[in-house]
Amino acid sequence: LLKTACPLPSVDNCKLTTEHDNTNTQHMNFRNCRDGIMKTSSSGHQESSDASFMETESSDADTFSSYARRAHHAGSWYSSDADDLDDMLSKFLADADDDDGGDDVDVPSNTENTSAPGGIPNACISPHAGFRYSGPTAAYSYLALKEAILKNSSLRTIVVLHPSHHAYLDGCAMSGASRIETPLGNLKVDVNLREQLLSTNKFGIMERMIDEEEHSGEMQYPYIAKIINDARTETGEQYSLRVLPIMVGSTKTSREEAFGRLLSPYLSDVGVFTVVSSDFCHWGRQFSYTPQPSKTENILQIHEYIEHLDKKGMNLIEMQRPGAFADYLRKYSNTICGRHPISVWLYSLRESALTHEVRFVNYAQSEKARTTRDHSVSYAGAVSRVALFNG
Repeated sequence: LLKTACPLPSVDNCKLTTEHDNTNTQHMNFRNCRDGIMKTSSSGHQESSDASFMETESSDADTFSSYARRAHHAGSWYSSDADDLDDMLSKFLADADDDDGGDDVDVPSNTENTSAPGGIPNACISPHAGFRYSGPTAAYSYLALKEAILKNSSLRTIVVLHPSHHAYLDGCAMSGASRIETPLGNLKVDVNLREQLLSTNKFGIMERMIDEEEHSGEMQYPYIAKIINDARTETGEQYSLRVLPIMVGSTKTSREEAFGRLLSPYLSDVGVFTVVSSDFCHWGRQFSYTPQPSKTENILQIHEYIEHLDKKGMNLIEMQRPGAFADYLRKYSNTICGRHPISVWLYSLRESALTHEVRFVNYAQSEKARTTRDHSVSYAGAVSRVALFNG
């Protein structure tokens, strides 16, 4: 089996598998996979994608049947055993808490603000590979969610913005589930917020199969359940938090801006915390992406260049400059699989009346690439804070 940055099935090399067979991989050209343009058949051949997986943009809340979203990737991408999973995530969170940001993360080079961050967290960027690989980085992001739960008594909903890896979508579609199952407990879906967004006639609804097969949303749900459980244990409070997953498709910059403007009042609400799901650079021949430093750049190793490339984008995210981030993606074609959700979120920040401070808190690579035979995937965690909410 090909060694990957994640246990098979792998997010990192865009392999898709059945729920119970880790060796029955389906290959997808990453240039198509990262844009969500092609689906893959069970034989591994590419097929033209069909937008029929979701309801039309004029969907009404009564036009779909709700369901319980199963933990489709449990037992492969992460443990299906509640105790084992809880132990793993507990270790990651404890290590991140003790590390207080990590020795391996540097403030992106162009960021001038080096003062301690203030305010309450209201959003984070978190990776979505198998927990063995990206779980340690995700822990830094999810410490912010725990802080938000403990400090913001108004918090009621966690919105998860995630990309589409294997189904075409030119726009945004929400989960049609009424609850999301995880080994650590079920999460209720915020159906009221879903109905509000459906009333704009700009959002679709995912079919159950598409919802369950998309890993980039699912890899957030066990962490969310874990953080809620830990907050309940620590305080004795029964937090009634709900979630709303939103898939962001391969949208043009103008549509990202429009969705950001539309979502801004919702994501800026005192009762909402946003999780943006994304890995960063996918480097290697299997990803059809192997840029290397030029002779004029003072960078010796490939993995150093990958970090340099990632942190150019991370800097623009911290500066909350969606237009410049779009220019960066056009210039470098960095394979950031969650670039569309990130862009929508950045545009929502630009439209917000609140003042946000975005900081990256951890950065890691699955491997240190040194030759063109190597491959790696980058993981980065970021936290957004706002001034203390009134009340």
